[in-house]
Formats: sequence, structure tokens, C-alpha cells
Amino acid sequence: MSVRDDRQVERRTRLACFRDQKTLDEFDWDFNRTIRRKLFFDLASGEFVRQHRDVLLVGPPGVGKSHLAQAIGRQLIRSGVTVFYRSIFDAVRDLLHDEAFDGHEKAMARYLKPDLLILDDMGMKHLPKRSGEYLFEIIMRRHELKSTLMTSNRPLEDWGKLIGDVPAATAILDRFLQAAEVVEMTGRSFRLKNGGRSSDDPTDKKKKSPPDSNPSEEEKV
Repeated sequence: MSVRDDRQVERRTRLACFRDQKTLDEFDWDFNRTIRRKLFFDLASGEFVRQHRDVLLVGPPGVGKSHLAQAIGRQLIRSGVTVFYRSIFDAVRDLLHDEAFDGHEKAMARYLKPDLLILDDMGMKHLPKRSGEYLFEIIMRRHELKSTLMTSNRPLEDWGKLIGDVPAATAILDRFLQAAEVVEMTGRSFRLKNGGRSSDDPTDKKKKSPPDSNPSEEEKV
């Protein structure tokens, strides 16, 4: 890549607002063999974005959904795709706040413009009032025009309770699932593997301690 291309990638990565800088190569594919490496590398090729299709990653906490969602986004940025990342709770909170100051269309613009919108962490907490209205508008206005990748810790039948609006949740899923690939992720939690780390970090990078004069310390990580 040229210096100009590198700067564009850096700028797009900054504007994407990723929570973590993750890559597919950092993911520990051996820890949960049910997670299909080829599937996620295929998603990172960007074909679903070119076809304006959506993706939903569903699975329990700690299996690597956030890592993979952000890694796909970072890879696609290098292919020229514009990406915006937000946890679903922060997205709704920001929209409620920004609409009061900037107006509805300006508040929505950040979520409608990018080629790929990543909405992470559905199911981590109940959402504020009017969440269903905002989420439905985002999904409806992006439908078949732009791509959206969502992650969820809870099964789809729980979305009505999480949003606090069963009709809105039904409408969101009806529209979203029409052109979405649903990927169910199962297996052990990387958080338990890594000693209770709070981030969704399936990076298997064991750090060996430096040589020590005490033999009993040599195998500590």
C-alpha cells in the first residue's frame, strides 16, 4: 500500500470508532473448534457488503463475537469499505442525546452513511425507552442499500423484552433477517480461559516470563 492509502486506512479506522483493535489472525481458532474459520474469512472478503446483505452473530458471552465483528470491520476498511462501530446501547443513547441538539436526520446520519454498520452487544442490558423506534428506522433505511452486522448474547425471542417493545422488535427482526446470514457461535468462554478478563478477547497470546534463577518460576505465564 502507498503512503496515501495507509493514511486513508488510518483515517477510516479512526472514524470507525472500534472499541478494540482486533484482527482475524489474532483469534484463537483452536479454542472453540465449532467456530468456523473459513466462514469469517469469507465474511471479511466483503461479498456480503457488496450484495448489501446483513450478518447476525448469536451466541453466549465470551465466545468472541465482538472480536470477530471488529476484525471483519478492520479488514474491510483495508478494502475501501467505510465502517462505523457502536455497541447497541451506546447507539441508542447517543441518538437520544444527539437528536435533542442536532435534529433527527443529523443524528441518524452516522448510522445510515457507512457501507457497514456494526451494532454490538445486543442483550448486555435492557435498552432505554424509544430504542425500538430508532433501531427499526436504522434497519429499515439501510435495508438492501447498506449492510449491517449485529451481535447478540441473547436468543432472538428475547429481543422484545430487551427493547421493551415487542411489536418493534418483531418488525426489526422481520426486516433484518430477510437479507441476513445468521451465524450461531457456541463453545467455551474465552474470559474463563483467560482468568476472568472482562473484554471479549479470544487472543491466545501466552506471554512467557523472562528467564529466572528460580526454576519453579519458569513455567509461569
